[in-house]
Amino acid sequence: MLEIADVTEGSDDLCVARVPLFQALRREEQEAVAGLARPVRVARGDRIYSAGEDVSQLMVVHTGLLKISRISADGQEQIIRVLEPGEFVGESAFLNGGRPDHFATALEAGSMCVFRHQDVGALIARHPSIGLRMLQGVSRRLEQTEERLAAATSVEVGGRLARYLLDLPAQHGTTGAMSVRLPLAKKDIASLLDTTPESLSRQLRRLQDAGVIDQRGLREVRLLDLDRLLALAD
Repeated sequence: MLEIADVTEGSDDLCVARVPLFQALRREEQEAVAGLARPVRVARGDRIYSAGEDVSQLMVVHTGLLKISRISADGQEQIIRVLEPGEFVGESAFLNGGRPDHFATALEAGSMCVFRHQDVGALIARHPSIGLRMLQGVSRRLEQTEERLAAATSVEVGGRLARYLLDLPAQHGTTGAMSVRLPLAKKDIASLLDTTPESLSRQLRRLQDAGVIDQRGLREVRLLDLDRLLALAD
């Protein structure tokens, strides 16, 4: 397990308050839960844990991004999902006692709240809603995995890219057009969409040439024609 330096968390920005697992709790209960957490800070590129390690902790992303990936026999990385603030990992090991078959890596500098599994068990005993929300989170991930597998076999790369762009948080620009910021490097987006960086770049160029999007720099993308993006996504 990666050793990460402790950080102090302000009481006005509780890590647990951002997490659906704990949002049903009253403020004083959230503060009690926060007292069980070990706040830690990570740097970009830090390996949080590797496949096969004994991970007996529930890790909640407070700030930053965490990628969950697998490495194939030929050394190729496949990103399974990206965790944003409020999301968590380590629940599977808590529920079934197994070891991970994936790697967890920090995509950018950030912080996490880490709970020992034995503390999570005690919390669920006192607050059954936490266990229910944990199962709901696992169920949503299974649904997302099934949707992704179905899309990989039945939806063209352009359609998968359109869905990805539409799912990103958007902001309205001064001209009325919506814009999104790509949270990952394009090679990581390609891995997440089950395609190659070259294919992703071609699809982005095609959308730009067709007037559907406008790329601004490395990360900003303006969505110029939402109707056509929706049609591609469907």
